[in-house]
Amino acid sequence: MTTTNVQSNHTKNELLRELVIVIAFLAMLLSGVGALYWMQTRPDEAAAGTEAPRPKVTVPTRDDMVVHADVYFDFKSARLRADAAKMLQDKAASMSRTDTWVVLVTGYADRQGPAVYNKVLAQRRADTVKQFLVELGVPESSVKVVALGPEATLCDDPGKECQQLNRRVHLEIRRLGPVAAAAVAPTNADVQNP
Repeated sequence: MTTTNVQSNHTKNELLRELVIVIAFLAMLLSGVGALYWMQTRPDEAAAGTEAPRPKVTVPTRDDMVVHADVYFDFKSARLRADAAKMLQDKAASMSRTDTWVVLVTGYADRQGPAVYNKVLAQRRADTVKQFLVELGVPESSVKVVALGPEATLCDDPGKECQQLNRRVHLEIRRLGPVAAAAVAPTNADVQNP
């Protein structure tokens, strides 16, 4: 019987130790959750004494700040048509140089042919539009390119007119605001000698 008592005491000690570990873990978890809740409900007090609060970023939503346009392509082509080039010239000219702009160029393709080929074709179309905009003076860093290919077609009808709608590049041109003034480095005349 003494062996059984020793084993049961040993098992009880192990259970007690595991119970203490679980309770300690739960207490730490609840403390962390409580601290997180407090920091979210009182961020001004939680951040006191650390760093200065950051300004909030606002996203402009006025309609005159966003322009949408579509450039259409011929079947199996990534070459700009004359009407597309004219439209892109007009859009680039309307982007004043005193404002900061961002342009999202999204390439699409129809569902005719292999999906991999259409995805590559959509990328080539989007790259063609981006390159043309850059040649027109739009900063390259302001133009972002995405290719969705045939996954996001507008029209599923196999007809010619419907499929033409799917062979496009969509532009979202967004005015972010005035161009930030560049910091001017001091010249020799501005620097005083000690």
